[in-house]
Amino acid sequence: MIKIEALSAFSDNYIWLLQDAQHKRVAVIDPGDAAPVQAWLRKHGDWTLSDILITHHHNDHVGGVEQLRHDTGARVYGPATEKIPGRDQALVDGDRIDVLGLALQVFEVPGHTLGHIAFYQPDQHWLFCGDTLFAAGCGRLFEGTPLQMHQSLQRLAALPDDTLIYCAHEYTLSNLRFAKAVEPGNADIARRFEQVEAWRRGGQISLPSSLKLERATNPFLRAAETSVKEMIASREGRTLASEGEVFAALRAWKDRF
Repeated sequence: MIKIEALSAFSDNYIWLLQDAQHKRVAVIDPGDAAPVQAWLRKHGDWTLSDILITHHHNDHVGGVEQLRHDTGARVYGPATEKIPGRDQALVDGDRIDVLGLALQVFEVPGHTLGHIAFYQPDQHWLFCGDTLFAAGCGRLFEGTPLQMHQSLQRLAALPDDTLIYCAHEYTLSNLRFAKAVEPGNADIARRFEQVEAWRRGGQISLPSSLKLERATNPFLRAAETSVKEMIASREGRTLASEGEVFAALRAWKDRF
């Protein structure tokens, strides 16, 4: 059995650490800072870091890679079309890799960056999606277009309901504030906001989320919903023709929210 632990980094990043207790080895996803991983390894002195998985090139996701690779010799996987420090294996859509005995599928999900990838474990239904899909939100469009991000999110939204969403930031509460503005009558959003608010007061993280919960409460997965389309139409002063346009208007609103 693989255990997953969140290591906090910077102000709101999570480095996901996967633990194989049988062989006392770990893999990490998006180590923007080497220090939290080094501290974990020191605390667990007979464990080794075997694999480093990268979703995209931003420094808060890759800043610790070279130090960790130097210290441990871990193998580095990352998107083929982005500059990833120390990368040993370049990944493209449809690739499958074996990490800690787990088969992981690679999805290309452009939007936040053009080469962004996600890792999906189809047996456990685990999704490590970096800065593409957030709990109750999605990443900013630094390189891609709204249409690219919308298509990427729709691809992830087609995964099974019980898929667990391991994204890279603790943005859930602020995302839910926006979701409440988009759908003030959505009782699922209101309940989730209260729950996450209580968790954060108690120092508990809000992740992982589930895809079923995201479909019910994440406005960026709900561009086809009448309540979302009506809210956007009222703000834009016109009815938008497609889900992609609704998504683009949502993302632009969130950027100013």
